[in-house]
Amino acid sequence: MRNILLQSFLRPPLTEPRPSADDAELLELLGQLRQGVDVFFGGSLSIRQVDAGSCNACELEIHALNNPFYDLERFGLKFVASPRHADLLLVTGPVTESMREALKRTYDATPSPNWVVAVGACALDGGIYAGSYACAGGVSDVIPVDLHIPGCPPSPNMLIKGLLALMTKGRRP
Repeated sequence: MRNILLQSFLRPPLTEPRPSADDAELLELLGQLRQGVDVFFGGSLSIRQVDAGSCNACELEIHALNNPFYDLERFGLKFVASPRHADLLLVTGPVTESMREALKRTYDATPSPNWVVAVGACALDGGIYAGSYACAGGVSDVIPVDLHIPGCPPSPNMLIKGLLALMTKGRRP
């Protein structure tokens, strides 16, 4: 045990490096996001994240959007606990049979007009779980989807680009 502890002090951390603070692409994306939220939602966008049966990788990337580096709340995007307060549903994972009804009810509880974004490869078509007895398929097999953000898992930058693409389609939900 002592050797393991000693090795953990000598090795560098196994995490990815944090994004650079002067990343021009990210700064431009965040600026565009602020403008999009102002134009389409009057300065505020409420997001309800729904895990329909994922492995949790997409959720980790979504949670990174709230860390001090990305801090989406400063741009008017906030995650809410109730679908009744949401403008957008962010759905991750393949829809399992046990989550099918819950996802439908969540969608029905979201006030119109609303958007649905499917996040990750599994949300598209069920991913590696497609065809399983416990998998109902992708999100679009259960509720209508406005945008799919690919990746396994998509990075926070990809999530921001996806939200921007949704807003710059030139239409409100």
